[in-house]
Amino acid sequence: MSNEKLKREINLFGGISILSGIMVGSGIFFIGSYVFLRTDFSIGLSLLAWLLGGVITLFYGLIYAELGTMMPEAGGYYIYLKKAYGKPVAFMSGFTNFILASSGSIAALALAFSLVLHNILITLTGVGIPGILQIVIAAGMIVLLSVFNFLNVRVSTNLLKVFLVLKAIPIAIVLASGLFFGTQSVDLSISLNGESIFSLLAMIGFAVIATFWAYEGWTNLNNVAGEIINPSRNLPLSLIISIAGITVLYVLYNYSIVNVLSLSEIQTMVANGEIYLGIPAAMAVMGSAGMYLVMVTMLISIFGALNAVIMAFPRVYYAMSKDGVLFEKFQTLHPKYKTPTYAIVGSSVMSLILLVFGLDDLISLIAFGALVFNTLIFIGLILFRKRQPDAVRPYKVWFYPYLPIITIIITIGLLVAMFVESIIPSLIGTGIILAALPIYYLIERYKLKS
Repeated sequence: MSNEKLKREINLFGGISILSGIMVGSGIFFIGSYVFLRTDFSIGLSLLAWLLGGVITLFYGLIYAELGTMMPEAGGYYIYLKKAYGKPVAFMSGFTNFILASSGSIAALALAFSLVLHNILITLTGVGIPGILQIVIAAGMIVLLSVFNFLNVRVSTNLLKVFLVLKAIPIAIVLASGLFFGTQSVDLSISLNGESIFSLLAMIGFAVIATFWAYEGWTNLNNVAGEIINPSRNLPLSLIISIAGITVLYVLYNYSIVNVLSLSEIQTMVANGEIYLGIPAAMAVMGSAGMYLVMVTMLISIFGALNAVIMAFPRVYYAMSKDGVLFEKFQTLHPKYKTPTYAIVGSSVMSLILLVFGLDDLISLIAFGALVFNTLIFIGLILFRKRQPDAVRPYKVWFYPYLPIITIIITIGLLVAMFVESIIPSLIGTGIILAALPIYYLIERYKLKS
């Protein structure tokens, strides 16, 4: 077993860049249309769903902040599940993410990058990118950014910082244009419209689940906790600043759209399959320049998110390898760069394989796995408090035990809603999770025989 350690090179701005780079990806640009659909085009309910999605995500982040500062090791959720429930449950999570969820996130973002590039070319030239070539471009992006992350963590985090600034400026321009130059009368009222309170809550719940794809990625800073400088300070600050700031951004961005486009225009666009509402909103205020600005921003955002997840996910596989439940080579660090070389290669190969799936299928499967294991991790926080009351906790979650308990109840409710809404992806996800358990015991049996 390797005794080499990852280098601590990620500071506070680097941590914020990683989280913002992952979270502000493709979701900000198209999830708003799905939220409108699920709230029956109620502006008040849709903005409430965005706000609730951000607040719930902040609750999640606060719990992860305590766990990350208590156990500042590479591996994040895998470490927490192992110490709370043992190796089998941790393996189920890590295996599911390696085979599907984490690798699927990389594949989904790479495909989204190709799709946006395709739409830009159609707009500019009238000729798009053939389907097979879109997959080739997606594969090329995965390989290119895997090489960046292989070379040096500092190179990759510096790239994230650059792209954070590059996408923040045009998003701010679009946001300000919509807020200050929009002329629509925005109705923020929330009424039952003859529906029961339970129907209204279900509607909001489905809409909040839709926002989670835009907020997805908040867990990944903990995966690189072993490379964060002064993690007891920088990890919780990065989580709180990033999630709170992005929540404000998402609410204001979607408000700026309804401040420019009328509700009837939005309904017509969504009915016609126009899911990137920011593009017509920017065109309405800034003309064709606004359209191109949003399109280029979409490319930059997705590129930054893709780079960040390619950096974060292999650290979990590195931790699993050190535990002896994944390929032994995955714990090997490059002698010069101190990066988990083989774990990065393995992650990229698995992501390349998943490019054969469609974007919509990948998004549903990713959301289900995240809800299942995050529920267990939140329960794990309470278990750690009871089992290790005197453990060093540089940061403690606010309003314990009420905030964790409320968060667990909300997450279980969202998981039930996910089953009701998307039964097929939920059943597939359940099958993959359960299949991991016999694989774990087969690995253990093989190790004993060896």
